[in-house]
Amino acid sequence: MWASVRRYEANPELADRLVTHSDEVKALISGVPGVVSYYLIHDGSDTISITVADDKAGVDRSNEVAADWLREHHSDVPSSPPHITEGEVLIKL
Repeated sequence: MWASVRRYEANPELADRLVTHSDEVKALISGVPGVVSYYLIHDGSDTISITVADDKAGVDRSNEVAADWLREHHSDVPSSPPHITEGEVLIKL
């Protein structure tokens, strides 16, 4: 399994937008082959998404799909590119 964490720093508006479109976001990410789970976190300042997939190809594709969707649907929300951390899941509950 692989995981990807996308952190959009100092962008609380993005979390609000994604929640407003949660059905669309869930359909988009769940449509990526191999995706196991997706989480959206808001810590008061940053918007963070976590995607877990069967393999690296799944998390890479989810990153591409997320970036394309944001450019197409929410380009009016000021945002710098996310800081992306991804890697192999070593321990799972």
